Amino acid sequence: MVTVKTDVRKSLDSYRARRGEFRLVEVPPLRYLAVDGHGDPNTSPGYARALEVLYPLAYALKFASRAELGRDYVIPPLEGLWWAADMAVFTRERDKSAWDWTMMLMTPHWLGAEHVAAARESVAARKPSLPVERVRVEVLDEGLCAQTLHIGSFDAEGPVLDDLHTRFVPEQGLVMRGKHHEIYLSDPRRTAPDRLRTILRQPVGPARPERA
Repeated sequence: MVTVKTDVRKSLDSYRARRGEFRLVEVPPLRYLAVDGHGDPNTSPGYARALEVLYPLAYALKFASRAELGRDYVIPPLEGLWWAADMAVFTRERDKSAWDWTMMLMTPHWLGAEHVAAARESVAARKPSLPVERVRVEVLDEGLCAQTLHIGSFDAEGPVLDDLHTRFVPEQGLVMRGKHHEIYLSDPRRTAPDRLRTILRQPVGPARPERA
């Protein structure tokens, strides 16, 4: 018997954000299917390939959870970690060719390594051309984060990120740590660019006291 379907966007506070509001949230450790890559997501074949392999694995896990454990859930939104040697390529220059990234889909805590291995084998058998070996499992423990909701095109994120990085975080007596994190609440294939909803998140920590 299948229980009530779980939806992390409703059960976790860290998946809630409002446009024009910066706030601090405590993000618990979460486990993800993850694929790493580099370059402009609009033109990089590796980026498209990452999504092609992530979703079949995620759905294989969902179906296994429902059939074997009686626990169903909504596939969480796509998420991405983004970084570069100079963070100005995100906030001002927007030089996408210099970006490194990790694309991720969260998996529920009740699914173990054996479920992921079985899903990997199932997808490889049905779609042998997919590079399932690129997908790894990562536990992300971000802790305290600053975040907000951006509504609009991805290319319009720069000023919001700049405000988050250079005003809000220092005003809280904090400094940035870890990687810039985005959570895509909209499907860009079905949503107009000016209506895209994206949570922009930045892990933060206490600033080191100045030496006397």
